[in-house]
Amino acid sequence: MSRISVRGFAVASATAVTTVGAVVGVASGDPQSSGDNNFEAAAADTTTLLADIPAGQQAQVATASLAQQADVQAAVADEAAKKTAEETARLQAADDAKAKKKAADTKAAEEKAAKEKAEQEAKEREEQSEVASRSASRDSSSFEQQSSYTVEQVKAIARQIVPADQFQCFSTIVNHESTWNYQAVNPSSGAYGLVQSNPGSKMASVADDWRTNPATQVQWGLNYMNDRYGSPCGAWDFWQSNHWY
Repeated sequence: MSRISVRGFAVASATAVTTVGAVVGVASGDPQSSGDNNFEAAAADTTTLLADIPAGQQAQVATASLAQQADVQAAVADEAAKKTAEETARLQAADDAKAKKKAADTKAAEEKAAKEKAEQEAKEREEQSEVASRSASRDSSSFEQQSSYTVEQVKAIARQIVPADQFQCFSTIVNHESTWNYQAVNPSSGAYGLVQSNPGSKMASVADDWRTNPATQVQWGLNYMNDRYGSPCGAWDFWQSNHWY
């Protein structure tokens, strides 16, 4: 390699190193860093080297130096762009995570509100149904009394007095207590009638015909179950555990 070529590469290398030092100094926020001193020293060395090179070769050397400077600057710019892109991506990911959490929280709140609304509506429908069922039931006093009743007739009367959603529980209790015999008497306790009121005279709170009118007995039994257990089904739950109510 000729002296001119060596000098040319030396100039280019010194200039490239100086450029990197200057860029690093700017990137670190210290424009007065040692890179400035290196730059001045390198510039002085470059001037000396160029002076040693014949005039015809100086342009070539200068061109090589500028090319290397451009490459270094491009590398620094690419690195800065890469870091900027990474930071932007990190911030975007954080924003996306916040947005997803907010959307999930909103969805959960909406689902909870919808569930509570559905439960409230179901409760209101149930209450309305119960009110409608009770209002549709006949009072015991609206039945014309007969001299005697069959089991089917007694059941038919009970269906018109007891709410529909409570009839099965009421019927099960009556079946266990008297097998639907409105004149049934317990020989040991003296309990009387469909629901085995003890004493039977308690049923006079509904009407004095409690001995012979199954409608009076059904009405009294329904009142008793509602007052003591909340409903015939409440009374049946108790009966299953205790075999009395």
